[in-house]
Amino acid sequence: MKLEQKDRSLLFSETTIPDIFFSEYLAELSGDSLKIYMYILFLSKYGKDIKVNDLSKKLNIPLKTLNDSMKKLEELGLITKKTTGYIITDLQELTLHNLYTPNLTMSKEKVERTAKNKTRAKAIEHINNMYFQGIMGPSWYNDIDLWFNKYGFDEQVMIALFDYCYNRSAMHRNYVQTVAEAWASNNVKTWNDLDKYYEKQETLNKYKKLIAKKLGKHGGLTQYEEAYIENWVLNFGYDMDIIEIALRRTTYKQNPTFEYINNIITDWHERNLKTPEEVNAFIEQRKKQSKNVKELKAQVNKDSYEQRNYENLDFLYANNQQHA
Repeated sequence: MKLEQKDRSLLFSETTIPDIFFSEYLAELSGDSLKIYMYILFLSKYGKDIKVNDLSKKLNIPLKTLNDSMKKLEELGLITKKTTGYIITDLQELTLHNLYTPNLTMSKEKVERTAKNKTRAKAIEHINNMYFQGIMGPSWYNDIDLWFNKYGFDEQVMIALFDYCYNRSAMHRNYVQTVAEAWASNNVKTWNDLDKYYEKQETLNKYKKLIAKKLGKHGGLTQYEEAYIENWVLNFGYDMDIIEIALRRTTYKQNPTFEYINNIITDWHERNLKTPEEVNAFIEQRKKQSKNVKELKAQVNKDSYEQRNYENLDFLYANNQQHA
């Protein structure tokens, strides 16, 4: 017995998208990328062949934007490029494969650790309910577990990481990863570490605004200028008292650049000057040395002038002797 299903007309047919797409991929796509994905998903049901130029015109998307979007869809694994076109990925099959492919070297250890770590499980569940409305995609669980192990975050820091990204409307995997790496590079592991990091960042932002105001940069600082300030504060350990001394020295120069200020501050750091008192003492010493050099030059010029006059007088005296 052969069973057949009658072909449905376009009016009554549907294009289905698995829920895993909304929880795992939607936030990563731009409006144009989403538009392209949905349309090629629709076309794939009918085995249609369409040229890139025609697709660009059909969707009213510039050709460059379309090509960039197709590359993005490839990067996310939503489509796979072939010599003759593209294959639309079966997202449910892909997710199932990623989740349940056995990892024989660590699966037992992972199960034991997860069973023991009830606090971590509660933190992940809180993240799911608070920031994903209880429908967090399966791959996020793997990512969170990876970040716990890679960065050594405690549960409070992990929750704070998602809270930070959620409040900035940036719940993208790459963005969360970038923030996590920034925190880890600043040795953030515990809530206390994170609190100190926030204090440092708050101080840094205050310094940036203050320096921009003092230098008359009402349009704000460039990325490179901010990098200079971050280096002075985070790497050199200088506070505003020392930076203020350097800023005052720009009054002696027309159109001073950040590079000029950076050269002054870097020189102080290389001389191991750590306090405003040490910096001011060094400046006074330089002034004194400069004054001594000027006085020495003046004395040399004076002696040279007097010597020349003496020689001139000898010359005149010699001439008078000859005339006599």
